Amino acid sequence: MKATIIAIGKCKKKSPEAEIIAEYVKRSKWELIIKEKDNSNQEDEAKFLQDAIPVGAKVVVLDERGENLKSVELAERIGKWLTNGCSEICFLIGGADGHLSETRNKADLVLSFGKLTLPHMLMRAVLSEQIYRIQTILAGHPYHRE
Repeated sequence: MKATIIAIGKCKKKSPEAEIIAEYVKRSKWELIIKEKDNSNQEDEAKFLQDAIPVGAKVVVLDERGENLKSVELAERIGKWLTNGCSEICFLIGGADGHLSETRNKADLVLSFGKLTLPHMLMRAVLSEQIYRIQTILAGHPYHRE
């Protein structure tokens, strides 16, 4: 399985968030890739995000208007995709102004991590951990506790 986080804004290499992300990339059994682009206008950001999606990949758009799932529910959804032959998932994190509707319309899942506004770099760290958590849930590993 390949998971790609496609995000607006560049993470500083020695930042605390970069260290957290690197830890979960290292732990991951999946190939976990980060693609990023500097902030610009919303249309250019949308073009970058949409152009970075490989053909056939499932698309998860992180957006406050999305479904607010428990980790187990998200793992079950992704597990079904895997069972049905999915080999790549892309997670899209927009810029400060969020996603255009055309980006949300390309999603297989619009996902919310709650009503809070999080800094984009911190969201990447949280998402990296959740991708690892999904793997452990699907593998029956005791990392996740309900």
